[in-house]
Amino acid sequence: MALTIYGIPTSRALRILWLANELGLDFKYVPVDFSGGSRQPEFMKLNPNGHVPVIDDDGLILWESLACNLYLIKKHGGPLLPKNLADEGRALQWSFWVMTEVEKAALSLLRKLVYPADIADAEVAAARGKLVPAFSVLNGALMGKDCLLGTEFTIADLNVAAVLAWLKIVKYDFSAIPNVEAWLTRCLARPAYVAAKATK
Repeated sequence: MALTIYGIPTSRALRILWLANELGLDFKYVPVDFSGGSRQPEFMKLNPNGHVPVIDDDGLILWESLACNLYLIKKHGGPLLPKNLADEGRALQWSFWVMTEVEKAALSLLRKLVYPADIADAEVAAARGKLVPAFSVLNGALMGKDCLLGTEFTIADLNVAAVLAWLKIVKYDFSAIPNVEAWLTRCLARPAYVAAKATK
């Protein structure tokens, strides 16, 4: 049975679609949106939380996008797999870091763009304030390096860049953090990312 990915490219499913394209996986795409589709009874059997994405990998049902990616890279290997245990630990570190330090704030800025009346200006200011120290950390980590684990693009880069991609949509100013800006531009220029965004 082929891998099935439930979600849409404008959701966190993009992260999984990106990785599946990087790995050249054969997968079935089932578009499920978060404006009602993810709350349908059949989908709720897959993810009782009612959120996308979900994957079905030969009967194994997983949700939480970054967990799905960490599972898939561990299963399939390839050039995006960290080369040793230390790098695997650092890939986990950066994946958890982007969830705890960046994702909520980035989502607030994105929601302000899409639903301006629903997000208070104070929330936007707080989100921008939270991103400053987080991006200082990331900018320092990328000093003198092409990628988070060294010279090669890995799952660490993909998981972090997939979250930061939201900030490209809101035209976040990365000029004060040039290492992040250059790295993110390289990541989002990868053909697999472009293909994932175009999934239909």
